[in-house]
Amino acid sequence: MTGEKNGVASVLIVGSGVTGRGLGAVFAAGGFAVTMYNPRRTGQANIPAGCTFSRTLPADIPDLVIECVPEILKTKAQVFADLEAAYGGDPILASNTSGLPLEEIARPLAHPDRFLGVHVFTPAEVSPLVEVIAVAATRPEVVDQVVAAIARCGKRALRVSRPVIGHLWNRLQHALLHEAYHIIAHGIATAADLDAIAKELLGPRFCVTGLIESKDRGGLEIHVHAQQAIVPHLCKSDAAHGFLWRMLDDGRTGVRSGRGFYDWRGQDPDDLALTAADKLRRLNAFLASEIRGEEPTPLPLPLSDDDE
Repeated sequence: MTGEKNGVASVLIVGSGVTGRGLGAVFAAGGFAVTMYNPRRTGQANIPAGCTFSRTLPADIPDLVIECVPEILKTKAQVFADLEAAYGGDPILASNTSGLPLEEIARPLAHPDRFLGVHVFTPAEVSPLVEVIAVAATRPEVVDQVVAAIARCGKRALRVSRPVIGHLWNRLQHALLHEAYHIIAHGIATAADLDAIAKELLGPRFCVTGLIESKDRGGLEIHVHAQQAIVPHLCKSDAAHGFLWRMLDDGRTGVRSGRGFYDWRGQDPDDLALTAADKLRRLNAFLASEIRGEEPTPLPLPLSDDDE
């Protein structure tokens, strides 16, 4: 195995769906040589500018490979087996999985020390953050190289020191959504009410003070007592709420079906996505100029083994 490089210059994206194309655009804009690989794709429509498309694995060994294939463990395992068969231990291999166990993906690899998770948020071109997740075997210099490559793309890497299902973003959003669905299922409030809270209260407040920082600002004495009073009454179920499955059975799958929690009939899904991405891009630009860079200095916490 060679696999000893000082940095990343070439990137191979496996998969050419929405996330794969977004990642391709991000790395191409960062000045990397990007190839998008999809053996099932017949044309090059919508391939981002600056990216090369291939239906076969390139002969030249890339420095970094990121898979963006469907969330099926067997499918991802086969992708990585094919990559190691073609390239040995030379490239850094990364999975963009949002919910599958990274350690299970790493287990059959011959070179797990050069494997990690790289999870981007849709739309990848707009989000300023990328999660970088090390498995137990990942070498620190591999993480450093990927973090540096992400920084070259103008984005900030969030280092996750060990795998947890859902990483950071999905664990937080699904905890919030699970409670929101509980409230809807019990008729306490509507989806529109909860979205109003997210858009008009949670979103603006957390844009300014963050989730944890806001508790420092408000006072931890108040916060701890509020936690003690509220947490015991939060939804503790360990499965998705039943009404979500019934919505799927009824064909209410969201924007592209025309119905979900809201009525989307008569609206173009692609136009809706472009509009949302443009709003997010402009909001991120405002936040970068007005708010970011003011983060306070974090302190170590008095955790014990009982806090696990």
